[in-house]
Amino acid sequence: MRVGLAEDSDLVCAFKVESHNHPSAVEPFQGAATGVGGILRDIFAIGARPVAVLDALRFGEPTSERSRYLLDRAVAGIGHYGNSIGVPTIGGEVYFEGPYETNCLVNAMALGLANAGDMIRSAATGIGNPLILFGASTGRDGIGGASVLASAELDDADGDKRPTVQVGDPFEEKKLLECSLELLEKGLLVALQDLGAAGLTSSASEMASKGETGMDIDISKVPLREPGMAPFEIMVSESQERMLCVCTPENVDAVIAITDKWLVHGTVIGSVTDTRAMRIFDGETLVGEMPVEALVDDCPLYDLAPAKPQQPLYPAPVATLAADASPRDTLLALVGAPNIASRLPLFEQYDPVVQSRTVRRPNTCDAAVLQLPDGSGLGVSIDCNGRRVAADPYRGTIEAALECASNLACAGAKPLGTTNNLNFGNPEKPEIAWQLTEAVRGLGDACRALDAPIVGGNVSLYNQGAAGPIYPTPVVGMVGALPDVTRAGQLGFAKEGDLWGLAGWTGMPSLDASELAKLRGDALPDGLPEFDVDHVIATQEAIREAVRSGALSSAHDVAEGGFAVAVAECCLAGGIGAKVLGEPTTDRTPREVVDAILFGERPGGFIVSGSEEALEALAEKIPLDIFGEVGGDTLDVVAGSETFSVTLDELRDAHASLRPLFP
Repeated sequence: MRVGLAEDSDLVCAFKVESHNHPSAVEPFQGAATGVGGILRDIFAIGARPVAVLDALRFGEPTSERSRYLLDRAVAGIGHYGNSIGVPTIGGEVYFEGPYETNCLVNAMALGLANAGDMIRSAATGIGNPLILFGASTGRDGIGGASVLASAELDDADGDKRPTVQVGDPFEEKKLLECSLELLEKGLLVALQDLGAAGLTSSASEMASKGETGMDIDISKVPLREPGMAPFEIMVSESQERMLCVCTPENVDAVIAITDKWLVHGTVIGSVTDTRAMRIFDGETLVGEMPVEALVDDCPLYDLAPAKPQQPLYPAPVATLAADASPRDTLLALVGAPNIASRLPLFEQYDPVVQSRTVRRPNTCDAAVLQLPDGSGLGVSIDCNGRRVAADPYRGTIEAALECASNLACAGAKPLGTTNNLNFGNPEKPEIAWQLTEAVRGLGDACRALDAPIVGGNVSLYNQGAAGPIYPTPVVGMVGALPDVTRAGQLGFAKEGDLWGLAGWTGMPSLDASELAKLRGDALPDGLPEFDVDHVIATQEAIREAVRSGALSSAHDVAEGGFAVAVAECCLAGGIGAKVLGEPTTDRTPREVVDAILFGERPGGFIVSGSEEALEALAEKIPLDIFGEVGGDTLDVVAGSETFSVTLDELRDAHASLRPLFP
C-alpha cells in the first residue's frame, strides 16, 4: 500500500500475516521462531525492509500445564528471532480458550517499507537465465513440514513429528536480508523468492508458473549440510533462511560477489527454460520431471459441502465465577481473566523500539504506531475473538475487522488495507466448511464497507484433533495512515479534571458470547445480535478525526468485558482514577440489566476523555453520554441502582494475573 503525505511519495508499505500453527504445537520455540523468520522473508523478498512484527496467539486455558509450556516457549521463540534480527515486535494479542488446547495458533504479521520503484516480483523470466540459491545450506530439518504437519490433524503421536519442524537462525537471516536488499538496490535480479513450505519444489515451480516458463535444477549443486540426502529430500527440505533468485548471465559474477560479501554462499543450481516443465537433475541424470501446471495451476480442488451444524460443536466452558457474584467482584474477575489481563509479561520479552520508529508501543494505545520519514505514521492492529466467531461466523468475522478499524481510529489512523489468516478445523467436514465460507463472506463484506482492501493473507486448516476443532479464528491484520504522529492517540486517561464518556453505542449491549458469559460457564449462543455496520464506521470516523485534531485526551474502544472493563483499562493505562457524576436511581434495577450495561459487548463503543467543550463537540456528530470526571485513585461506578468503588491498586493486582506465568 502506498503511504506518505506527499502526492508524489514513492514510499509503500508491504504487509502480510502467516501461520506456523502445527509446528508450534509440536516444537513451540522453533515453530514460533521460524514463523517470524518466514514472514520476514516474505517482506524482504519483494524489496521491502522489515520494520515491525506483530503476533496473534491462541492457547488452551492457562490452568493447563501443556498450554503454559506452549505459551512460554512460543513467546520465547518470537522474542528470540525478532530481537536477534533487529525487527521490533510492536503489538499483538493472545487468547486462552479450551478448544485451542490441542492446536495452539501462532500467527505472525510483518510490515516493511520500500520505494515502489525498487520492488521486485517473483516471476522467473528470460530463457537461459541462471537460477541462484543463496543463504543457509540445505539439511533434513523441516522435511515434510507442509505435508506431515500443515495438512493433517494432530494426534497423540505429534511428538514424533518434531523432525519435520524447521530450525531457525536469525543471525543467518539478517545476512540474508541485507544481501537481498543490496542485490535489489543494485538492480542485479530478474526475480526473487523465499523458500518456504515444500522448499525448492514450491519456490521454483511458483516462480516458473508466474513467469510462464520452465525450470531445470541440478540438485548435485545444492549446498548441503548433511551427506547422503536423497533427491526428494533436497527438493522438499524446508531448511530456513534460503532465497532463490534469477539473474541475467552477465550479472552472475556480481550476484555471487555480493552473496560472498554477506557470507550467504550463492550457487548457480539451474536455469530458466521454455519447457513449461520442472526438470530435476542429479548431475547428468534426470531424476524427476513434471509439468509446472500440475504443480501449481492445475492442482485438484476441494468440493466443499458447507452445512450449518445441527448440534453444538463446542462444550460449555468450565464456570469460574458464580452467576450471583456482585458487580464489583465481577469487574475484578473480568479484569484478571486470562483474555483481558495485562499482556505486559509477554510484551516485556520483545524489543518494541529497535529501529527507533515506534511511537506507540503495547499498552499505550489500541493500535501500534510507527513513524514515517515525513512525520506521518502507520497504525497497525491485529485481532479476532474466536469465541464470537464460533457463535456466529459471519457477524463474528465482521466484528473482528471492525475491531481492528476501531483500534486504528483510537490511534488516529484511517484504514489503508487488510491482511488475514484464516485458522479453521478440517474443511472436509461440512460444519467446518460452513464456518469457513461464512467467515470469508463476512470478511469480504466488512472490508468493502471499510474500504480496506485485502492485499494478501494465509489459510491454516486441519487445526483439529480427537477433542474437536479449534474455534474458527479468522485473524485480521489492518494497516492505517495518520498524518501526524505527534497527535497519535493514547488509551489511558491523561488529565485530572477531564470529563469522560461513552461514545457510539445506541442500544443495549448483549452478554451473548461475552467474556462474562465464559466466566459463568454459559454455552455459546446460536448467533450474535445484529448491529449497524455503517453506524459503527461513522463512529470510527468521528473518533479518528477527534484524535487527529488533538481534541481528545484519550480514546479506547470497548471490547472484551464491556463498558466497565474498558473504563478500568483506561484508568490502569493512565495511572489515574475516574468517577461517575450523578446519583443512582432510587428504583432497584434488575440485575440482568446492570450486568448487560456494565459487561455486555457489541461493536462500536468507545471510552473517550477530554475537555467539556471537546466532548460536547463530539456529541454533535455521534451518540455520546458524558458519565463522569477523571481523577483520584479509585474507579467509582454507578449503574442504575448499583454503586461500587474499586481502588487502582485492586485493579492492578487483578490485572497482573498472568505475571506468574513468566517468572
